[in-house]
Amino acid sequence: MIPFRKMNGLGNDFVVVDARRHPLTLSADRIRALADRENGPGFDQFIVIEPAEAPSVATMRIINADGGEVEACGNAARCVAALLLDETGGPEVRIASAGGSLRAWRAEGANIAIDMGPPRFDAASIPLADGAGDPLALTFDEADLAAYGPAACVNVGNPHAVFFVPDIDVVPLTTVGPRFETHAAFPQRANISFATIDGPSSVRAVVWERGVGPTRACGTAACAIAAVGNRLGRLDPKVDVTLPGGTLSISLVDGRIVMSGPYALDWTGAITEGGYIRNPVPAAV
Repeated sequence: MIPFRKMNGLGNDFVVVDARRHPLTLSADRIRALADRENGPGFDQFIVIEPAEAPSVATMRIINADGGEVEACGNAARCVAALLLDETGGPEVRIASAGGSLRAWRAEGANIAIDMGPPRFDAASIPLADGAGDPLALTFDEADLAAYGPAACVNVGNPHAVFFVPDIDVVPLTTVGPRFETHAAFPQRANISFATIDGPSSVRAVVWERGVGPTRACGTAACAIAAVGNRLGRLDPKVDVTLPGGTLSISLVDGRIVMSGPYALDWTGAITEGGYIRNPVPAAV
């Protein structure tokens, strides 16, 4: 059996497996089966904690519900950071990931803060297809997609496209989200956000997450919205981004993005040969 923790950040939920002592090998098919919310524990991302070289305490691997591995997940990073901070007892930890090295520490209340690194606005880093257009004002030829205006694109460890719209509540996310995600402009696909600005420090957003679909919250999307909004002169360096699952505080500090928000341990369980079991009492960290 493979023990795991079921965790979430603002409803963006994860199965977290500590594989630092015993390497984990699960097929993409098995991960997709476990992601099924009726027959498995269900999750947006499957998180694997693996060994790392100093100064990182551990490596975080992120596998979406569709079985594809991705570079970054801000909400999962807070969950993993909380476990590692409890384990080490130190004031901060560093976590290696495919999207870059992350520094994490305890913030106000029970929140965890993560230095997500600098946003990258150039087309090659996002990445955009050759000749796609201006990364901060990317337009689309399809009439129904063009109706949402230009996208402001950025890489915050993974690729994002942000559409600032008058009212997120009327966006048909499940219809346009997958079309933008897989558009030819995004050779590695993209996370798609629609954001409504309520003031220079307050934004509401909904997110179609690459390889997942609609999600209660997306930490890197909140970072992307704050970064492009500030770059365009529409948002202050510190902004609250409210998603369906709750609010994240995002600050731009010396050219880097700092995200702060909550995390939760929901329950524990184990992956078995034929499925999974759920434990009634959370295990000690």
